[in-house]
Amino acid sequence: MKTVIIPVTKFEQNCSLWICEETKEAAVVDPGGDVDKIITAAAKEGVSITKIFLTHAHIDHAGATATLSEKFDLPIIGPHKGDQFWIDSLEKQSEMFGFPDCKIFTPTQWLNDGDTVSFGNVTLEVYHTPGHTPGHVIFFNKNANIAAVGDVLFAGSIGRTDFPGGDHDTLINAIKQKLWPLGNDVSFIPGHGPMSTFGAERQSNPYVHD
Repeated sequence: MKTVIIPVTKFEQNCSLWICEETKEAAVVDPGGDVDKIITAAAKEGVSITKIFLTHAHIDHAGATATLSEKFDLPIIGPHKGDQFWIDSLEKQSEMFGFPDCKIFTPTQWLNDGDTVSFGNVTLEVYHTPGHTPGHVIFFNKNANIAAVGDVLFAGSIGRTDFPGGDHDTLINAIKQKLWPLGNDVSFIPGHGPMSTFGAERQSNPYVHD
């Protein structure tokens, strides 16, 4: 499996392309905007996008979901149903943050803790990780030892909890109880900024170090 990070929107959100190298099928995680950049990245890798996975429904992560889904007839997988109100407010979010108009969508499948999702020959484990948003999930591939964690955890920081439905203690609990048990050597793609490992964050992240 291969991952390609595609920074999108003025917030430089780490949309990512997860590629099954055996089948040349790919999933897009968090298409927040800039659909053309996502399509170009897939063409460069020679892959077909078959699914959309969402960690949560803030506009910089989900703003281009409907457009991409309609263009290629893609199923929308995730997030957890706790983010329904964020999906319903996408048009309001676009006005508030000066984003291009975006459409509200209905996920093909809501996700729950313990689910698995797949594309090509790749399977990802799903963990419900609320705190940044109520319906936030992360995706983990055990074989490649890599996770897409959205806005739960960053290199040296954690997700904001001052948005509606956010809660600091819940977020800290999700990081320590859902992420850390996956292993110190797990690399992760955060929603913004550089990649890191869970072990590095346990050592030096001022918000969640051991």
